Amino acid sequence: MSSQGMALEEWEPRTRVGKLVKEGKITSIDEIFKRNLPILEPEIVDMLLPDLDHEVIDVTIVQKMTDAGRITRYRAVVILGNRDGYVGLGKGKARQFRFAIEKALRNAKLNLVPIRRGCGSWECSCGEPHSVPFMVRGKSGSVEVILKPAPKGTGLVAGEVAKKVLRMAGIRDIWTFTKGETRTSYNFARATYLALRATYKFVTPLDWQRT
Repeated sequence: MSSQGMALEEWEPRTRVGKLVKEGKITSIDEIFKRNLPILEPEIVDMLLPDLDHEVIDVTIVQKMTDAGRITRYRAVVILGNRDGYVGLGKGKARQFRFAIEKALRNAKLNLVPIRRGCGSWECSCGEPHSVPFMVRGKSGSVEVILKPAPKGTGLVAGEVAKKVLRMAGIRDIWTFTKGETRTSYNFARATYLALRATYKFVTPLDWQRT
């Protein structure tokens, strides 16, 4: 058994949702979001989505002046997803690089959100979930990102940071328009993440058919 599997065996849930997942009464991450239940423990995501990929977007060294002197810490930004409709973004700080990554991963799991995909491009209209179903916006700091549906074969027309977020969400074709200081990796990634999260705020005709 892997170390993660052993950790999940020893996991003692502290929240109602965690207990339902551990007891097997909730067996799907989709059920959690359909019932609008909060994810307050990262182990919930580990149990329901065990095959998540993650990628470190940015690592910087930050310094803080205190009475005891200058304290240096690492700040890590991590994006994770299943490349099939779920994505999370997290940021963590620690004095050691490894712990900063672990904190960022934990926060990313707690920030996991579902993404509604589709084919909203009038040039394509294939009905497959390769892009976004409609135009969405996201803003973080000075950075604003606009995502527009693109026809099949377009690819990811975006900056490198945005591409990493879009790939983790399972988006294959997209047009993006950005404003602001995109060299700030965290704000660029978060604006893209918030734009993707906004896709779940609307219901499309495809969802009516499922219902």
